[in-house]
Amino acid sequence: MSRDRGAEDLLRELAPQVLSALVRRYGQFDACEDAVQEALLKAATLWPTRGVPDNPRAWLVTVAAHRLLDEFRSDQSRRRREEAVMAATPQSALLAAPADEPEPNRDETLTLLFLCCHPALSAPSQIALTLRAVGGLTTAQIAAAFLVPEATMAQRISRAKQSIKSNGASFTMPDVAERADRERAVLHVLYLIFNEGYTTTAGPDLTAPQLSDEAIRLTRLLRLLLPDDGEVAGLLALMLLTDARRPARTRPDGSLVPLEEQDRGKWDRRRIAEGVDLITETLPRGQVGPYQLQAAIAAVHDEAEHMDATDWPQILTLYELLEQMAPNPMVTLNRAVALAKVRGPAAGLHLLAQLESDHRMARHHRLLATRAHLLELAGERSAAAATYREAARRATSLPERRHLIARATRLTSETAP
Repeated sequence: MSRDRGAEDLLRELAPQVLSALVRRYGQFDACEDAVQEALLKAATLWPTRGVPDNPRAWLVTVAAHRLLDEFRSDQSRRRREEAVMAATPQSALLAAPADEPEPNRDETLTLLFLCCHPALSAPSQIALTLRAVGGLTTAQIAAAFLVPEATMAQRISRAKQSIKSNGASFTMPDVAERADRERAVLHVLYLIFNEGYTTTAGPDLTAPQLSDEAIRLTRLLRLLLPDDGEVAGLLALMLLTDARRPARTRPDGSLVPLEEQDRGKWDRRRIAEGVDLITETLPRGQVGPYQLQAAIAAVHDEAEHMDATDWPQILTLYELLEQMAPNPMVTLNRAVALAKVRGPAAGLHLLAQLESDHRMARHHRLLATRAHLLELAGERSAAAATYREAARRATSLPERRHLIARATRLTSETAP
């Protein structure tokens, strides 16, 4: 037995590899995923006291496979499922010891990621299933991160697994025609997981570090599997450069600190250096994509020693390129801020007015918060205060709501006679 590595970290790393091995061997994603969770639970109980096995992956595959076969054979009501598995799977594969599989070091995590991001699943289901199957998080951990009851999250994950089963999805990489779309879905899911961790959509805390850390870990893994993919590198760089600011984003009481007020001495310089090196290496190599452009914008922000040193013309140019490549109301919102910094708040407000007809943004608190900020820059303090209050009413994150109310209160006190 060896104790060289932390059992918890090792289990999270091995979870997708073990699940991949079982699904490839036996099919039935839902049953395999349950068996792997049982094996992980057993390992989490035994390994801290007995030590980590010399071949932990084989140990987990063996325990999970035995649990799976026990489940198949447990009672007569499951006989039909057992017969279906027996008919679809070579007898030698069912009886072989999992530790003796012909490719013991084969890592099919990428295939598993693609399976979790099957187009038949909604984005919330893709996220939940990815965190459970690939991230190794428990249902309770995922539910807590997204502020929903554990039973609700369990139902979501169960429905996702059933959807994969009912759509006849197999444990194989998509064909060439589908692979690009599926890869975009994988990247988008990782991006959404990170964003929810960096700024939660609801609840008392501004951040959920467990989610952003997990998104970075999974994206690092994806980069190992796809080392020449520029967008994978761009997404990882974007996450690192953005997350580097996390230590300065909140005060000791948990309240939000906006970018212009952050103590940049608290930013994580190692992550900034890694992100800058990564995007600097990636941009010249091939076709530039949206994640690479967003990473380049983040790099410009992070390399500025203080807010006034920010190269806003370069940021504006990058946002203009990004909007041409991947039109999105949030991109336009950020471009309006950059435009206001370069050409004045009136120009930014004019651009924001174009978003009011977009149903995705018309009542979004960030549109109102941005408008309030630009009104404040324009010297229209009363209008800015009223807009901050309206943005606060629509915000679902408690720290964001408190920050917006504080801005409104400050402006009101400054304009009072």
